[in-house]
Amino acid sequence: MSDSAARDRDAAEAESAFSHPPVAPDACAAYGDHPDQLVDFYAPRDGRTGAPVVVVLHGGAWRAPYDRGHVSPFADFLARRGFAVASVEYRRGGGIPGQRGTEPVAGRWPETLDDVAAAMDALPSLLARELPAADVRRTVVTGHSAGGHLALWAAARHVLPAGSPWRLPGPPELRGVVALAPIADFTTSVALDVCSGAVGQFLGGGAEFEERARHTDPAVLLPTGIATTVVQGTRDTDVPPAVAEAYVDAAARAGETVGLTLLPDVGHFPLIDPAADACAVVAEEIAQLAW
Repeated sequence: MSDSAARDRDAAEAESAFSHPPVAPDACAAYGDHPDQLVDFYAPRDGRTGAPVVVVLHGGAWRAPYDRGHVSPFADFLARRGFAVASVEYRRGGGIPGQRGTEPVAGRWPETLDDVAAAMDALPSLLARELPAADVRRTVVTGHSAGGHLALWAAARHVLPAGSPWRLPGPPELRGVVALAPIADFTTSVALDVCSGAVGQFLGGGAEFEERARHTDPAVLLPTGIATTVVQGTRDTDVPPAVAEAYVDAAARAGETVGLTLLPDVGHFPLIDPAADACAVVAEEIAQLAW
């Protein structure tokens, strides 16, 4: 496929994924004082009790224009599949100071990670209040693109370097992680200029990059001991398959098996598009870990 054809295809897939009207949650709760520190809750549409919980971390290259609204149809799709869903908002990168008309920078250090850690820590109590019929013992974390990075990171907090402010004393109580086209290996992502340099913007440059990567790169935070599956489209031009493959290889070198589900002829956005067959595959991968 030519570069122009690939761009056209990616644009069409993005248009489809973003064409669904936002779906209002059944409840929304704050896990902090900042306006972005919110979690939307979607109850299982079949009314079942004891439903597994899916935590959704949205993507968008950690950039401010992309909030949890664009994954609300995906969250609703999972709720219609019988899951209790918690869709997390977090602080993202804003504009570049002094520059107008530029693309927002990626991520806010350390606020983006502060928020994901705080949200994950607050979820058990928030779920008990907002979705008391859900089974928090069967929790799976999923995320798309930059959110896939955050999902992998949330499951690896117990292997963060000693002294990290986000480190947990033991593994989080998760059934597993399903990472969707994740920015999962920073070295490969930088080499491929994934999302227009998003990783470098998030972490900074030089020695700062190297130090921060020790605390954030899923490919070095291994093994986790948490069941992990990566779902990746083979036609993804936003986060190419090489990124997922590098992460899976890194896990293998660390003695851990990570599942890799490659979807032929699928790009970046069908994974969160309820109208796409790929989205049903994602739901099945989540179900295999949750149940």
